[in-house]
Amino acid sequence: MTTLPRGPLMLDVGELELSPEERERIAHPLVGGVILFKRNYADPTQLEALTKSIRRLRDPAPLIAVDHEGGRVQRFRDGFTPIPPMRTLGTLWDRDVAAAAAEAKRAGETIADELRAHGIDFSFIPVVDLDYERSSVIGDRAFHRNPNAVAHLAAALCAGLRSHGMAAVIKHFPGHGFVAADSHTELPIDARPLSALEKEDLIPFGALVRQGVEGVMPAHVTYPEVDEHPAGFSRVWLQDILRGRLGFDGLIFSDDLSMAGAHVVGDIMARADAAHAAGCDMVLVCNDPGAIVALLDGWKPDRRTELERRCAGMACGAQ
Repeated sequence: MTTLPRGPLMLDVGELELSPEERERIAHPLVGGVILFKRNYADPTQLEALTKSIRRLRDPAPLIAVDHEGGRVQRFRDGFTPIPPMRTLGTLWDRDVAAAAAEAKRAGETIADELRAHGIDFSFIPVVDLDYERSSVIGDRAFHRNPNAVAHLAAALCAGLRSHGMAAVIKHFPGHGFVAADSHTELPIDARPLSALEKEDLIPFGALVRQGVEGVMPAHVTYPEVDEHPAGFSRVWLQDILRGRLGFDGLIFSDDLSMAGAHVVGDIMARADAAHAAGCDMVLVCNDPGAIVALLDGWKPDRRTELERRCAGMACGAQ
């Protein structure tokens, strides 16, 4: 096992077991994490073996993450508790606020228990975008249209995660729910002024930051009334607003730099440079092995002293 600090790149792997090439990549100094997908899961025993093989490659172990939100975004199913879409909690909130918060907390506890037991550090949850009934890619992944309901339910889910040893990542800062376009396939434009976002979409983010949330993922969405750059490549959004005005001091993960919404910045090197320069601590590159190889061969980001501390805050200590 190699002793090596975690680097600023999170990558994916192709199958149920690591290939020799993937072992070499994960041991690279630039790598700090691995994200798993449905294709990496057959059953609980296989998953545990996979995460152990990743963790054995270096010390401290790479962060191991997954999108395990519930509903249509739950990568591990057989052998795991089905988590309903977060919209169901919002519907319950309309009838019984206390019951909805209790259910959200239980969902967080269940997710933390089951993922930790299989060597996963965290899931990229919760989604705190507002449901404006415009975005099909967000849709029932959102708790509610009401920002106070979203803040309340997301805080309860985070409390469940945290009480069972798991960090949270709120997304997609500063809000993806207002735009119809899907950032996986194009760059959405949200033309609202900052004042409108402050009254609505930023409320859950501010509330969760004040409660100590550990991670934030920005959106591949441009808000031209605030800055010309998409949020994940914007110092205005990440440094001035998220870190400065909201006071966030945890780990900022880029959204996947292979998404079409990120391509406006340039090739993979330009995307990684721009995201890192804007303030992303760790950049994600998924479903593009060639891009990963290019970064490992040629990317030279500056080393940031805060990365080690912020990564430690995301690690759950799973073995």
